[in-house]
Amino acid sequence: MQFHHYAVLLLVASFPVLIAQKLDEEEFSEELLVRPLPDRNVFAHFHFTHRLPPTVHYGSHHVLFPKAIFQIVQKFRIREMELSFTQGRWKYNNWGGVDPLTRLQAKPSGVELWAVFAVPDDQVDATWGNLTHALSGLFCASLNFLESMVMVAKPKKMFASGCGKEGITPLVCSEGFADHHASNQSRSKDQNILRSRVRYGALPREAVCTENLTPWLKLLPCRDKAGLASLLDRPTIYKGSYHSLRLYIKSNNFEEHQGINGDIGTFLQQTLSLVIPASENPSSGEGLKGFQPNWSLFSLFGRHLMGRCLLAKTSALYLEFEAPLVEKLKQLDFGTKDKEYCSLAGSEDEASLLDCSADSSGDIAPFSLSMVKDNDIFMVNGSPSSFSLERGAYGNGVLLSFNIPKHGKQQPLNVGLTWKLPITWSPVRGPFRATRFLVGSGNARGAIALVLKANNMPTRDLMNLHSQRSLEKESLVSPDMTSVTVFQVVPWYIHLYFHTLQVLIDEQPKSFREVIKWMQVVPSEDRTSPGVMEIELKIPYNASVITLIVEFDKGFLRIDEHNPDANRGFDLPSALLSFPTEQSEGNYFHIEATKSSAHFHNSALLEELKRRKSVQVYTEVLLVPLATPDFSMPYNVITLTCTVLALYFGSLLNVLRRRVSEEERLAKSKGPSPQGLLERLLSRLLRRRSVESRARIAKVLKLMLVAGMFIALNYYLSDS
Repeated sequence: MQFHHYAVLLLVASFPVLIAQKLDEEEFSEELLVRPLPDRNVFAHFHFTHRLPPTVHYGSHHVLFPKAIFQIVQKFRIREMELSFTQGRWKYNNWGGVDPLTRLQAKPSGVELWAVFAVPDDQVDATWGNLTHALSGLFCASLNFLESMVMVAKPKKMFASGCGKEGITPLVCSEGFADHHASNQSRSKDQNILRSRVRYGALPREAVCTENLTPWLKLLPCRDKAGLASLLDRPTIYKGSYHSLRLYIKSNNFEEHQGINGDIGTFLQQTLSLVIPASENPSSGEGLKGFQPNWSLFSLFGRHLMGRCLLAKTSALYLEFEAPLVEKLKQLDFGTKDKEYCSLAGSEDEASLLDCSADSSGDIAPFSLSMVKDNDIFMVNGSPSSFSLERGAYGNGVLLSFNIPKHGKQQPLNVGLTWKLPITWSPVRGPFRATRFLVGSGNARGAIALVLKANNMPTRDLMNLHSQRSLEKESLVSPDMTSVTVFQVVPWYIHLYFHTLQVLIDEQPKSFREVIKWMQVVPSEDRTSPGVMEIELKIPYNASVITLIVEFDKGFLRIDEHNPDANRGFDLPSALLSFPTEQSEGNYFHIEATKSSAHFHNSALLEELKRRKSVQVYTEVLLVPLATPDFSMPYNVITLTCTVLALYFGSLLNVLRRRVSEEERLAKSKGPSPQGLLERLLSRLLRRRSVESRARIAKVLKLMLVAGMFIALNYYLSDS
């Protein structure tokens, strides 16, 4: 009887633990978004998400979360980190620059790494150095070159300034520290602490290859053996115009952050973005201008999608038609066939479906799953299970969803697109397009020019950009003004003269008080730290061209500090431009085939796209030529010195090791040998001496002559 009571008590005591284990579970999701681009390419975005409950509740034993990443997070106390490997440059004019997905995956060429640590300020630099070595070994990259603070910057407003992933300005953020209910004073203190613990480094010349992709794939539970990662064929990835590997980590497992978003635990996001040329030819009208190439998953990647990763909680594939393409299709009588129509209506916060018999006279054009799949313009290969509308002020993007779990080896999923009529459209561009170049000539001085040109299209209406005013005193007064933050890091051998900074708006010089809202400059120190420039400008919306020019001097490098191809020049990392007042978000409303309307609840990718983010633009990498020494002169000096030393030591060793008595007996046996000039001279001067003594004296004189030549040469070289 007592045993029965003990068993009941044990079951009751363990019940909360079982409930907690059921609620706190590891999650892994895999998603792929495919989008046709206007320049005959296809954009593919692989999105993998890992969620780990807080360690204090879940423990340190993990089933799905990669152990290597968890150990790095715990050892170096990483609160937030982002690492990207990129080959190529994102073309903002051809592929878009405003939508949230562009902000997520458009990265600079080479390697970019930034991190926020939960360690004391005096340990941040040492922790950063150890982190770079750990990541270098994990991803087979040259990240260890970022160990030295010579190439590392300490940004103040960019990246994570206490507001989680947004981090441009504290009042623009929508997650992280801005969400908790602490007072403004304590929140400002926490933000200042985090600003001092941010480190940023970039390697613009780092090559990206399969050595980086393989360890990245090993972090996935199914690797590349199953699920969406099985499509990643190496030749396909590296033949494209652009590809970017990205790793984002966020953790709240440390004591000082236990009360802030404590339910997050550790969050890992792995993304791979590709721009691949469509390999198939148009099925009709081949050779005519305006026809987009047909494509399918198999033609793009050379592999079939056999199903999902069994360990993934969510596995989805999306085919996206961006808003400008949909608006272009409407102009071409999109879906004139007799199809069943469903239109989206309702308030801004709530969406509901009208009767499918409604006509197309509403403000928002009608859509249905059948007409999106097959119409007069294109045909989708595959059977989408549902579709979504992206709600915007100027138009709606369409997102088709495909059910991966129902497919397998017997019935692979091969989504594709077949165009029936020629069509062209323009992508959604940002408020400004940025370019950067060098001014001047020679190897001594120069200048860096950064030019922002306004795009001639209503981007604010296209993507429903939200202009926000700051609530602080330094807020923008006029609604006709916008702000842009410029973040530029230059190596130590580029000495920027910040007093020469010029700002021109429409070719008219402006004073600092008119345009500069906030500024932080850190001059570079030789072989100690790089130069950092962070400037927040306020500019009018109707400005056409904004130009920033700053002069610099080029430093001199030692011979061992040059690259093997020193005459090629040195790369300056990309500058980052952020528009804090321009917020883009993707409001997707899900419509099932059964005519039910709801938001996406299980899609990590679409939840990421819904978050309001500031528009960001990276510039190109600059190639700066420096004064290069004549590397042939050291070679000539080394060659001459080695030749002289070889002659001297060769002669000296020959004289010291020669056996005189044996040579004399051998000479006598062979008869008289012809005498040299020195022997004939000695025979005349020393007639009374024997032949043996004259030979010894001659050898000693030869040795003294060689030693004298060496002493004279050494004296000459030391004076020169």
